[in-house]
Amino acid sequence: MSKDPEYLAKLQDYYAEHRILPSFSGMGALVGMKSKSAVSAMVGRLIEAGYLAYAPDRRIQPERRFFEREIADTIQAGLPRPANDSQSEVCSIDEYLIDSPSRTVLLAIKGDSMIDAGLMPGDKVIVKKGAPAKPGDIVVAIVDNEFTVKYLEQDKTGFYLRPGNKAFPNIRAQDHLEVFGLVVGSFRKYV
Repeated sequence: MSKDPEYLAKLQDYYAEHRILPSFSGMGALVGMKSKSAVSAMVGRLIEAGYLAYAPDRRIQPERRFFEREIADTIQAGLPRPANDSQSEVCSIDEYLIDSPSRTVLLAIKGDSMIDAGLMPGDKVIVKKGAPAKPGDIVVAIVDNEFTVKYLEQDKTGFYLRPGNKAFPNIRAQDHLEVFGLVVGSFRKYV
């Protein structure tokens, strides 16, 4: 049985820590191979499988598939159900959450005005700058020269911002309200 998944996992962990892949000799040491030809064969298999590629300067670099993560199955948030060894899918977090990298920024949530929307202090929101927004969308807005994240709403007097926490008031611009970007996703780290 091939140990390539194990080797790939070690390379992914190394890349996550160093943001670069090791040299051939470094790869050998990392995965426990002494022979340069064995390392070369492993790299060849990982290139053929779409995980690695040669950069123009002939260094090894990760390909898009290198960053895919397994989606093992759905998980019950209600009553437990039997474990399932069904076939899993893969997902690239970047591809799932970001469709326009040059227009995307991550912002950290500060404060609790959006907790009813599921946005907690410390969460990161993925914001697509300049994306069209409609009433009901969560947006990052510039209101009277200050940034905030709120629901965009509209009534007969115009647009305003609504917090996702009833303890906070709606915000109406005194001078200027501009949508900086549309919140397209969020994430948090527990550990």
